[in-house]
Amino acid sequence: MEAQGRAQTGAEEKLWTPANVVTLVRICLVPVFVVAILSPWPQYLDFWPEAEQFKPWVAALVFVLIAATDALDGYLARSRGEVTNFGKFLDPLADKILVAAALLALIELGVLPSWPAIIILAREFIVSGLRMVAASHGEVIAASWYGKAKTVTQIIAIVLFIVKGDIDWTSATSVDVALYAVSWFVMVVALVLTVLSMLDYLAKSRHLLGFNGGKGSTEPRAAAQPASRSTAASQEPSDEELEARVAETARKVVEAAGAAHVTVGTAESLTGGMIAESITAVPGSSAVLAGGVVSYVNEVKHAVLGVDADALAREGAVTESTAREMAQGAVSLLGVDAAVSVTGIAGPGGAEEGKPVGTVWIGACRAGGDAAARCYHFEGDRARVRRQTTLAALETLVALVEKQSAR
Repeated sequence: MEAQGRAQTGAEEKLWTPANVVTLVRICLVPVFVVAILSPWPQYLDFWPEAEQFKPWVAALVFVLIAATDALDGYLARSRGEVTNFGKFLDPLADKILVAAALLALIELGVLPSWPAIIILAREFIVSGLRMVAASHGEVIAASWYGKAKTVTQIIAIVLFIVKGDIDWTSATSVDVALYAVSWFVMVVALVLTVLSMLDYLAKSRHLLGFNGGKGSTEPRAAAQPASRSTAASQEPSDEELEARVAETARKVVEAAGAAHVTVGTAESLTGGMIAESITAVPGSSAVLAGGVVSYVNEVKHAVLGVDADALAREGAVTESTAREMAQGAVSLLGVDAAVSVTGIAGPGGAEEGKPVGTVWIGACRAGGDAAARCYHFEGDRARVRRQTTLAALETLVALVEKQSAR
């Protein structure tokens, strides 16, 4: 199994980590927010005559405090190396419960019409369905920046609507009008990002929905890639044949890169340097291979290659986004024209839900171009998974060099 952080394997078996406790507390505090915004609690506070006036601000404060704990549990999980499957399940669930509760409360108060809530909640149902379909195929749909921006703007918009309340236009001041305009502007931005993030998920999962010629392989959005090599769907080569194909493909990498005057690099995790080793076994490789990075643990992926630490903690290392960012980091760090990356689960242990042993993401990036990644599912023992990954990565690199030389 690819290492996903020091002592993480043991941590994943620990249920009541500080991060998970914080997430559970966040969920349990949602009813407190609902009471703060909907119940007539100011009537019972005779000692506070202005309680009704400050009720929206109290509700907004509770909402912000609950939302802010999202960053806290993420920090605890990363800093303590305690990323668990239970936490991966709870964290997005807590956000959805909080946002849904706030939207429904605002509708009940008559502050927000129902159609923005319908758009937001429909997006969550659709994306959750897509993730389940992907998981059934052993794939993971990586989140994009659209999702993060969507969440932030939704929270800001909800806070503004809570504070804004129901405006009496017969006595509205200029401040009331300005707050009304700003609230709706932020809400519209949030709704646009909500739709964009949904479309992004649909685009990434189009092959699963039958919009890619009925093929069950993940096509990259940039850079040519070889056909998926699922050993369950093709005749398995012997170990000797596999070694020979690796050597031959490494030779093609050196010849193609040399002819095109292209430099290449690698970013490896589960292969531990096997891709670079195969290339350096070819005479003349020093003219094309600038170097390679073995980023076996998450700390190195983040510190050296610039992989997003939050994504690593939230989704693990075996994802499309990690493969893409590893390839991008290799291009930037090594100063090469093209780079390939690999991240996956070689076994014998380490399988996760939706990520069986043999799940490998291979990333590719050209200088000045976008990065792409593709999911592979290899069979066999640890050695065969690593060797098949090396072969597929070399084939990807050949296609990448040809693409770069054609520019």
